[in-house]
Amino acid sequence: MGLVQSLVTKGVKISVESFFQNDYSNARENKFIFTYKIFIENNNPYTIQLLRRHWYIFDSNGTYREVEGEGVIGLQPIIESGDAHTYVSWSQLETEIGQMNGRYQMLNLNDNTIFEVEIPCFHLIMPGRLN
Repeated sequence: MGLVQSLVTKGVKISVESFFQNDYSNARENKFIFTYKIFIENNNPYTIQLLRRHWYIFDSNGTYREVEGEGVIGLQPIIESGDAHTYVSWSQLETEIGQMNGRYQMLNLNDNTIFEVEIPCFHLIMPGRLN
């Protein structure tokens, strides 16, 4: 089980849990694969829709990338008040340690206003690396 990071922005709670994928990683090729599970909880009195994502990905060697696009894993989920949406995705790093954070662009389906929700910073760490 990975470490869970959570953050609430404008009534939306984002929780992230990350996992190292040893079977898909190859240290000799500087290929370290991590999956992360995202839990989006809508604590607002209105329905929201996730429109876009913007990720900031950092390797411990100083490499920095941004990934931006529509939805998450091909979806733009609608989340009713009091409901949640969960998905799993992945990222490849060049090092055994890194971190990610970002934001989602959301649409308030009650009044059609757009707002942003922060994704908490979470670490991507190969097990045993910090021992």
